[in-house]
Amino acid sequence: MISFIAKIAALSYLIGIKYLRIGKVERIISNYTIDAIDQRILSELQQDGRITNHDLAGRVGLSPSPCLRRVRQLEGAGIIRNYVGLVDPAAVGLQVTAFVRVRLDGQHDRHLAAFEQAIADFPEVMECYLMTGESDYQLRVLVASLAEFEDFLRQKLTRIAGLSQVTSSFALRPIVYRTAIPVASIR
Repeated sequence: MISFIAKIAALSYLIGIKYLRIGKVERIISNYTIDAIDQRILSELQQDGRITNHDLAGRVGLSPSPCLRRVRQLEGAGIIRNYVGLVDPAAVGLQVTAFVRVRLDGQHDRHLAAFEQAIADFPEVMECYLMTGESDYQLRVLVASLAEFEDFLRQKLTRIAGLSQVTSSFALRPIVYRTAIPVASIR
């Protein structure tokens, strides 16, 4: 009997994906080549993730079956990770965006891992980046009010062991906000 993993590996090979098993961690690594039609598909799906396959096919110049096959290949390759609804933060009362720069006491892997594990549990943190320069991390924090930000800062962030400096800046208003990546730049 062929194992499930062998079947996935064989199917993956057919659609241009390499499947690797490393220890107990299994990964699918894409070597999928994105062409102009795929770029149009990605562009359309980033604008409307709920578009029907029939409408998508018409917009990108394909018949429905080949369009669906390409979408499934993009999903299988990990290029399309998920479909989501974008919620307007102001419409639900989350009107304060803070950018927080964090410096740690040390930059050893154990310090970084401990901070990253702790910060991942805070729902107010919308984004967290490991940085170069004067700060080790930059966070984008979304809360309802300055009082709520103070609570986040005092009750959560500054209780993480190993912080040496925290500085914050507040956004007055967004100028550019995109969720769609620039697919036209993909080569």
